[in-house]
Parts: sequence; structure tokens; C-alpha cells
Amino acid sequence: MRISTRLFAAASFAAMSLFAGAALADGDSIVFGTDATYPPFESLEAGGKFVGFDIDITNALCDHMKVKCTFVNQDFDGIIPALQAKKFDAIISSMSITPERQKIVDFTNKIYNTPPAIAVPKDSTIKEATNEGLKGKSIGAQSSTTHANYASAHLKDAQLKLYPSADEYKLDLGNGRIDAAIDDVVVLSEWVKSDAGSCCKMLGTLKNDPVINGAGAGIAIRKGDTALRDKLNAAIDAIRADGTYKKIQDKYFDFDVYGG
Repeated sequence: MRISTRLFAAASFAAMSLFAGAALADGDSIVFGTDATYPPFESLEAGGKFVGFDIDITNALCDHMKVKCTFVNQDFDGIIPALQAKKFDAIISSMSITPERQKIVDFTNKIYNTPPAIAVPKDSTIKEATNEGLKGKSIGAQSSTTHANYASAHLKDAQLKLYPSADEYKLDLGNGRIDAAIDDVVVLSEWVKSDAGSCCKMLGTLKNDPVINGAGAGIAIRKGDTALRDKLNAAIDAIRADGTYKKIQDKYFDFDVYGG
């Protein structure tokens, strides 16, 4: 799960959105912003098609609501300001529901909840995913994410290096330019099982920090857009109840990604 730290840069937009009134969805179309660089949750196929768990869940929600949904690719660091500027109606991008973010955007109920984890090269001598185990080591993270914030707070003796995207820290980890990487356990687990991630292995998962990691990943909407939030929440409940959620989950994972 990810979280942008550019919260207060968007504060003025958030204040204006309190007076924006009803949701931007016109009854037959909702536009979602996503940073499509985060497989298996959201990514782009060669032909430009959005794919991934979050994308399939969103399409299922739109099917249930009988509306058309479209996606706009947006870098994660600027995704909240783009929402506030009305570039799209909602954000579906593995975004953590945290107390800090809830000050300036509203969220649906969670879509999933998974912990952070650490990956290292296969020949690494690092033995444990702890501050002591990573002391003096360089650790990569995508900038403006909960994982970068987590490393700053809990892995203080490591040397944190920030990257614009997950693809870039993965490249540096594979090439030996950093000693470890922190990200969502699903993202790292799927990567190390792939050809691209054959360089590396999982070191271990980390205990969620409720303040930093939040209560799971949800869909973000502008403050006060209760009509859209309520429609999405009703649709989330519906696809959980009718088995659609599990069918999509089982396409991607062999465990309960919804979490506790």
C-alpha cells in the first residue's frame, strides 16, 4: 500500500472541495486516477490497457453500479493534487487509509489490507528484517509512500534511498546498487517470483504501524463527496457478498488479501 506525502500541498484544494457539493460522477461515468506502475495491483499492458487487482475490483464496482468507469494514469506523488484539481473523480491506486490523509480526502471502506516487507538480493548476508539487521545498509523505497515513511520511522539506522517508482528501486536492487528494498509484501513477493525479480528473495514481513500504514487500502474521493463514497461502499459490500471479490482475489492471490 502507498501514501503520498504531498498532503498539505493539496490543502487549499481540499478546502475548496468542501463546497463542491455532489460527486462528479454523472450517473453513467466515473473517472479514476491511478499510478499504473504497481503490479499486481495496477499496471499498463503494452497496448496501454490498465490491468491488475485494483483495476478488476474497480470494474466490478462499476458493473454493480451500472456506470462506465475509465482510468487516468497519474504519478503517485501528484495524485492527490490532481484529484483536488478535478482531473478525475476518485483514486484507486493501492492508497493507504491513514489519519493524516483523512484530514484532506475521504475514503471508501478498505479494498484490501496487507503488511510491508523487505526484499534483498539472493546472496545477501542480511539475516533479519529489523532495524538492527539493516543497520548501515542502504534500503530503497518509492518516494511519497507509507513504506518510505515506515523506513524513516522504524529503520532509522539504515540509509534510505527514495525512487520515483517501484520499477527504479527494483532495478537498483537487482544491480547491487542498494542492499534492500521495502514495499508491500504482495508487490515484493510477486516480483521475486518473476523473471525480472529472479535476482532477489524475501527477507521478511514487517509489523504494521497503524498510524503510518493505516487501516488498509481504499478508494479516495474529494472531501464532502459523500454521494460517490456511499455508492462505492454499497458496491464494495455487494461484490464481497456475491462472491465477485473472491473470484477476482483468487485470480491474483492464494490467500485472503482483504485482511483483518
